[in-house]
Amino acid sequence: MLGQDLMAALAHEGVTAVAADRAALDITDPGRVREAFAAHRPAVVVNCAAWTAVDEAESQEDAALRINGTGPAVLAAACRAHGAVLLHVSTDYVFAGDADTPYAEDAPTAPRSAYGRTKLAGERAVLETLPDTGYVVRTAWLYGAGGANFVRTMIRLEGVKDTLDVVDDQRGQPTWTLDLAGRLVRLGQAALARTAPAGVYHGTSGGETTWFGFTREIFRLLGADPARVRPTTSAAFARPAPRPACSVLAHGRFAAAGIEPIRDWRTALEEAFPALLAAERPLLSGRPG
Repeated sequence: MLGQDLMAALAHEGVTAVAADRAALDITDPGRVREAFAAHRPAVVVNCAAWTAVDEAESQEDAALRINGTGPAVLAAACRAHGAVLLHVSTDYVFAGDADTPYAEDAPTAPRSAYGRTKLAGERAVLETLPDTGYVVRTAWLYGAGGANFVRTMIRLEGVKDTLDVVDDQRGQPTWTLDLAGRLVRLGQAALARTAPAGVYHGTSGGETTWFGFTREIFRLLGADPARVRPTTSAAFARPAPRPACSVLAHGRFAAAGIEPIRDWRTALEEAFPALLAAERPLLSGRPG
């Protein structure tokens, strides 16, 4: 989902880029990665690959660690050997998720899930291997037209459910993948120009809401009655991996590097909505009425 929007953003900027999905490049295989670097000689590498199945990671942590920890380490080693910049996409799950205020980039990490632990391992590999050319961009609550996500799920459920119970005790920043892609492009350009220092950045939308508030806004954009969305608690949806109560991230380092942080989540969602709706159109076409 993010990779597709990143390629679109790069094309819009006239940047030559090569996309490699997991069938084309196993980032955990040092030999395959060396071959790819030799063939393409990239100046900047953006790692959008990740194990994102949060609950499954609780029982398959070694497999998740291979993708989220070993993979970034292999890419970082190749970038060091070739003098390339690495932008590595990470997550709010590296934090404990119990803060009362937005997490700054240098806030202490304390992951509470296997997924968070494996993503933190990837962050550390990048920052330790590439202290001058390694960039970690944490994000959260991503949605976009190019893949399965919360917005598209709620669009489908609105057509088949009279009411929806959605958790109202988890706060975050819904973030359009196209907006994040634009910031990754800007950061890569700034990294090459040496105007943005290496380290950790936070790439999420401005403002904040809960999943309940997010869903009500989706219903409003659909022309549906937001009152059909009812608040509930995380306890009502017990899952193997704990969910952060607070996924809200601060954006000080983007601002300090002269890169405007991402806009408010409501503004972005309204602009993104037609594409999200179009992506669901084959399913929605069978709805009655």
